[in-house]
Amino acid sequence: MPLRAALILLLATGTQDPLQPPPRRNEPLVIPKVTKDQIICFALYTVHKGVLKLTAQLYPLEAGDPRKVRLEIKEGDVWKQIAETDVIERGWTAPFRVEKWDASRDVPYRVRHGEGAVYEGLIRRDPVDKETIVVAAFTGNSNADRGPKPDILKNIRAHDVDLLLFSGDQVYDHGRHYESWLFFGRQFGDIIRDRPTVTIPDDHDVGQGNIWGAGGKKSMKRSGDDGGYVMDPDFVKEVERAQTSHLPDPYDPTPIGQGIGVYYTSLTWGNVSFAIIEDRKWKSGPDGLVPRQGPRPDHINDPTFDPKKADVPGAELLGPRQLKFLEEWGKDWTGAEMKSVLSQTVFANAAHIHGNLGGRLIADLDSNGWPQTGRNKALDAIRKSFSLMIGGDQHLATILHHGTEEWGDAGYSFCVPSIWNFYNRWWWPLVPGKNPRKDTSLEMTGEYLDGLGNKVTMLAYANPNPTNNRAAGHGIVRFHKKTREMTLECWPRFVDVTDPKARQFEGWPIQVKQEDNYGRKAAAYLPTLEVKGVADPVVQILEEPSGALVYALRIKGTTFRPKVFKEGAYTVRVGEGDRVKVFTGVRPKASESLRVDF
Repeated sequence: MPLRAALILLLATGTQDPLQPPPRRNEPLVIPKVTKDQIICFALYTVHKGVLKLTAQLYPLEAGDPRKVRLEIKEGDVWKQIAETDVIERGWTAPFRVEKWDASRDVPYRVRHGEGAVYEGLIRRDPVDKETIVVAAFTGNSNADRGPKPDILKNIRAHDVDLLLFSGDQVYDHGRHYESWLFFGRQFGDIIRDRPTVTIPDDHDVGQGNIWGAGGKKSMKRSGDDGGYVMDPDFVKEVERAQTSHLPDPYDPTPIGQGIGVYYTSLTWGNVSFAIIEDRKWKSGPDGLVPRQGPRPDHINDPTFDPKKADVPGAELLGPRQLKFLEEWGKDWTGAEMKSVLSQTVFANAAHIHGNLGGRLIADLDSNGWPQTGRNKALDAIRKSFSLMIGGDQHLATILHHGTEEWGDAGYSFCVPSIWNFYNRWWWPLVPGKNPRKDTSLEMTGEYLDGLGNKVTMLAYANPNPTNNRAAGHGIVRFHKKTREMTLECWPRFVDVTDPKARQFEGWPIQVKQEDNYGRKAAAYLPTLEVKGVADPVVQILEEPSGALVYALRIKGTTFRPKVFKEGAYTVRVGEGDRVKVFTGVRPKASESLRVDF
């Protein structure tokens, strides 16, 4: 619906927020009493580089019940036990790790407990031969919609999804993660049981309205805006164990403050490499760092606000450990043709109005638009691998092309809509953007400065209005390996995607080319690479004499013209593993070619 028509509907009600809240399906938040044969609620898994990791989630065991769980796979008509693990009583999880996994075939599995409890699923084969890898992305499983989700399950099956991403706020019942997590499993278990799944806990999962992890320190405020965790560290570890112990091993498992663990890692599936980051874990809290200019430390509504003064020295976003990880991951293209970064939210302040139409903010320090220096460091690291960014949290679906020094010089992000949207946000700038899209009825696309002075180009947004179920839904990303393009889709809740008349939100779908995820304009070009003996090689461009990575990319084909962003000498590495050709002292010469023979 066009903005003006939506505004007329909103104002006609005579209230600031006429959007009806979703009907509450008040299934009680209780731990159901189940029979012994139903003690396994659900299971999540990933497969990465020959390692299967699977976590079974159990209902509470009683005294005298076995504390062991078994994992079996089916070979022909015979079930074979391949692993056994102990139940971790706090949270009742049973994590498995199986090495030397054959990912070339579908493998039926079952988890068993005691004599009668059996939970079955399918470990899918790695879809390396598929031309298009399909990711379904979700956020915000509001407890206002506490009930079955048959519409979502049907649509995911129809999309033929290869990987599931739940980017945060899987549960909303603060301090009652276990009960809510069991509910999540009952809602989504039937699609999780037979496909790899990434779950990233966010603020509500760990019992906070917002979170600035500050490296794991203890927050002294219930709001958490002084930085750190409000809940007991054992509770935080329980949440992360339940939601992330099935992910590939962390890049660096060193715990942070209070002994809280980490899970930032990478997952390669279907020749697409995904970096999974924890964008709030090291983020600084604004209280005490940024002068308060609004009703609370993170909400700024003072018209005299100077964004530059909020970008205070020492404020962190991803932190040095994750920046190092992104740099190293960006160089390594083993088994990967395309790359993507999965995070809790996106690196911009892309919502102007919070809660209701009277809730306009100038800036929101909970967004990853702050701190700006940390945001730009993150975007610089991510763009070096030409990665699409996928996240959630904002209750507002958007597609942005990010900029640091110039509009569009970094990558694209897709913030997916909430599963159900109880708290509304709107993209609603007061001034028109430059260079708006011409192919959509959306009225507020184009180039903007967000509330923190960051350069963003808005391509699509899904504001809530009285006709679209508060803009709830899900995102689909299709990675087309043959063309090195991505299709970004945004589907409303309760739409049947198999219906020929079904329509996405206005502005979607959008196509993004892989190389547009490093949209920085070239200052010059190195000689064109002409490769013989290897198809689709990895190319790394490094500055001399520092050796700093400019970017790395698996090219398509055997010719590539590397762009660079300043004059000077560069090292060019072509190939991977033990088949690498290295050229030093390469300078911009647009009219020449560089032959690379293997």
